[in-house]
Amino acid sequence: MRGFAQLFKQLDQTTKTTAKISALVEYFSTAEDKDKVWAIALFSHRRPKRTVTTTLLREWSAELGDLPLWLFEESYHIVGDLAETIALITPQATKVSEKSLSEWIDIIMRLKDEDEAVKKSTIIEAWSSLNQDERFLFNKLITGGFRVGISQKSIIKALSKYSGIEESKITHRLMGTWDPTTITFEELVLASNPTEDLSKPYPFYLAYALDIDIDQLGDPEAWSAERKWDGIRGQLILRGGAYYLWSRGEELVSEKFPELAFLKDKIDKDIVIDGEILPYRDGLPLNFNTLQTRIGRKNVTKKHLLDAPVIIMAYDLLEYDGEDIREKPLRIRRSLLKETVQNIDSDRLLLSEEVKFDSWDELSIERDRSREFLSEGIMLKHKSSPYKSGRKKGDWWKWKVDPLTIDAVMIYAQRGHGRRANLYSDFTFAVADGDRLVPFTKAYSGLKDTEFKEITQWVKKNTRERFGPVSSVNPELVFEIAFEGIAKSTRHKSGVALRFPRIKRWRKDKPKEEINTLEDLNNILANFG
Repeated sequence: MRGFAQLFKQLDQTTKTTAKISALVEYFSTAEDKDKVWAIALFSHRRPKRTVTTTLLREWSAELGDLPLWLFEESYHIVGDLAETIALITPQATKVSEKSLSEWIDIIMRLKDEDEAVKKSTIIEAWSSLNQDERFLFNKLITGGFRVGISQKSIIKALSKYSGIEESKITHRLMGTWDPTTITFEELVLASNPTEDLSKPYPFYLAYALDIDIDQLGDPEAWSAERKWDGIRGQLILRGGAYYLWSRGEELVSEKFPELAFLKDKIDKDIVIDGEILPYRDGLPLNFNTLQTRIGRKNVTKKHLLDAPVIIMAYDLLEYDGEDIREKPLRIRRSLLKETVQNIDSDRLLLSEEVKFDSWDELSIERDRSREFLSEGIMLKHKSSPYKSGRKKGDWWKWKVDPLTIDAVMIYAQRGHGRRANLYSDFTFAVADGDRLVPFTKAYSGLKDTEFKEITQWVKKNTRERFGPVSSVNPELVFEIAFEGIAKSTRHKSGVALRFPRIKRWRKDKPKEEINTLEDLNNILANFG
């Protein structure tokens, strides 16, 4: 446990990816195999289920710290994290534990069927034998709240560096529904799989946001334009009669989209297509919120397939008849892609059509029409460009439409987490509906630290009621909220849900009487939803 606590601290205290990867490699080089498996599981969001209620943990830690429960709750609201509050309030350890990470997780899991007395004695014994850092982690595990700022990609890179195995193969091996309680590190990471080479994707080529005047791109004839679709970027791999689908985040998502598997039977060549996993019905893309109903689900039901049907909107062809063609010019790859899509002839695989234009002014008009197509803007690609790796400037650009905006008043403020635990940084906003205010979104990004500090001081002076870490405030501060899309929602009082809401600016120049209305939101929904 001590080694894992040290790793967690190293990961939590740096934002540098290289430092995180180095810390992971060091941990994998020294930890026991069972601990390695559980570390990978925890970083992959495979947490043990909660076996003790947080209500009991609050009571026991307050009792152990000789505090009244109300004072514990007040402390929790200030700290903003239950596991950290308990670690700070409980007395220093009187013993030293040599138990490993996997042993502690095993203890936590066994508590499921124990009575309250056994649970209490086990938890208190743990608190008395773990130092503060270890106790914090133990609390995170037992509350089911373990999270750390490390990407799956970094885990893959670290395991690849440690084991000498290619990243794509590591990615493949970590997919599926493996159980950390039964699988060994050898089986999970080191053992080869005969399908790995067949499923191997290419690095994605990513576009930069257009940050120059469009005229500076030169002759419009040298460029190809397409709609920028709002789905999940993916690579469709059809090799050796098998089907694989990778997301841009280097996650193998074939099992999440089983309705596309039949495409492997529609072609006798090995191909790799770059495109967008897009919710689609009756010839039209659906709102991204529809796709969200399938993201993150372990099991895809018939209802999901019916309610959120998907297609691949094909952008590019990276491999044709088993040959890597990424170095060929876009115009040649595009021609082969068109031929391939036509030969497959399926309404589940569509070609992203080119947007025709003769001048940049014409394309600018088409860009302004993007939301009519449920598109985010225009993708620009030089016709002679190869398919590169990563984000490169010059040949591919994304030219997005300006975000939608609405002015709203803040009605609730909540303290943040981590370095913002002492600041109010999560806000709920409302629009007017006659004499009442209707909450419609939350947002927490877009402001400077100095502004968060200023708002925090204002919240402390203008709080009406407190609901744990949330404060109801006087509806006076006006903010401009930017968002990418809007959809109907039965879960929200306003009847709408926003896509990527964030704070564009603090409207100190605007009184609360001039905020937008619920009718304004519904008009945006009617025009762009």
